[in-house]
Amino acid sequence: MDLDALRGKLAYQPLLLGVVGLSASAALALANTATRDAIAAAEVRDMQQSLAQVLPGGFADNDLLADVVELEGPRGVPVRVHLAKRGGRVAGAVFQVAEKGYSGDITLLMAVDRDGAVLGVRVLKHTETPGLGDKIEVAKSPWITGFDGRALGDPAPERWAVKKDGGIYDQFAGATITPRAVVKAVRGGLQFFAGHRGEITG
Repeated sequence: MDLDALRGKLAYQPLLLGVVGLSASAALALANTATRDAIAAAEVRDMQQSLAQVLPGGFADNDLLADVVELEGPRGVPVRVHLAKRGGRVAGAVFQVAEKGYSGDITLLMAVDRDGAVLGVRVLKHTETPGLGDKIEVAKSPWITGFDGRALGDPAPERWAVKKDGGIYDQFAGATITPRAVVKAVRGGLQFFAGHRGEITG
């Protein structure tokens, strides 16, 4: 065996691997740079559409993406609150809430007026069972619109639950955990707003 020839073959392999690694890294960096602005613009559009779904038409005349305050939420997690203003006065607020469902966290976007009444709730993200738990989506069922106009005292605290637990909200056949989580999340969102109402409304 020619050891010199073998050493020559072994020497270029790490070099070749390094060149391939650097080329791949450069390609990924280029792709990230090329798509970063487009992704950011898409995220802004998605958030604008979501905000429009939970707020009645003409409710606010300001830029909700710019008018934001960050407050301490449950378990010390910061919550970004979008301020809905009319004529410079805070008329309501929009923020995210989440609760553990059957197969993962259910993230909601909810809007409340300055008095603490629900203006609208929509699901942003979930991994619930298709055909059962996905009835929380407004595209599949109007169930989630049942929160509109509700507040902490309406219904009474013990009635903020699904009917199986003595509350007023329907559960889904075979998927009680999902609506139970949504009811808990919305109630928690109202409690969060009540606890920070002065900071939010000024």
